[in-house]
Amino acid sequence: MTDARLRIGRRRVELSNTDKPLFPDDGISKGDLIDYYRRVADYLLPHAENRPLTLHRFPDGIGADGFYQQQASDYFPDWIARCETPRAGDPRKRVVHVLANDEATLAYLANQATIALHGWSARAPKIDRPDQLVFDLDPAGGDFGAVRRAGRRVAELMQSLGMNPYAMTTGSRGLHVVAPLRADEEFDAVRAVARDMAARLAARHADQLTVEQRKNKRGGRLYLDMSRNAYGQTRVLPYSLRALPGAPVATPIALAELEDSNLDPRKWRVDNLFRRLAQTGDPWADFRRRATKIDTARRALAKLARK
Repeated sequence: MTDARLRIGRRRVELSNTDKPLFPDDGISKGDLIDYYRRVADYLLPHAENRPLTLHRFPDGIGADGFYQQQASDYFPDWIARCETPRAGDPRKRVVHVLANDEATLAYLANQATIALHGWSARAPKIDRPDQLVFDLDPAGGDFGAVRRAGRRVAELMQSLGMNPYAMTTGSRGLHVVAPLRADEEFDAVRAVARDMAARLAARHADQLTVEQRKNKRGGRLYLDMSRNAYGQTRVLPYSLRALPGAPVATPIALAELEDSNLDPRKWRVDNLFRRLAQTGDPWADFRRRATKIDTARRALAKLARK
């Protein structure tokens, strides 16, 4: 067992049991997890800043049961930023979420065996106004080619509506296509636009895409999941690790990579991500600067419906 203390900026981060294996079959320890999140901080933090988090923790490694944590623990140090939100479905109750706004917080959370970071689609203090619209695309079976095709169609529709789409492999089974928004309307308004977009795509590609929530009614078609656009819903953050063998990473990709037949949702891992970043840079570097108004998409979608 190894303990240590890190000095990161003005913060001191106490570390414990850094040699504990978290991905035992891959030889990845808690210390390696801490090193990863420190190294990726410059890429991850712009997407995490002021975003309420749900932590996916595995104190005994991915071979044992993990758990999701929304409420910040009482023992978390005072210097970690927090955000109090009304609980989804019961606004009388409050949840105090962690905000990962600096490298020291990422290191501390990794020391708590937080493998994956899931964030809201809104940021404090405007927690009722999302700054992104998300489509979550998972294969109906094992055909990731269908996911790539669906991702291209979602991106094309976003572009036709004046939005700026970005794609990301989730590190698990699927793909996210995300459009940055100005945080000027509430969740219900954004979700309504996403719902109408999904309905349009499903109508145009009825043999391949569906908005049917019941799996037994989908007939092998890919489900256009836009449920993450609701208040309190989360999605895995860009550059978060996933608690899966091989230590895959949720990895932003260029839209052109959706044409690559070799693309796989777990292609990028802790052992090859930084080589990729050195070669290609960050495809989402300008994400926040390209936000558009949801009303622009709403108006464009209404025009398409009239044609």
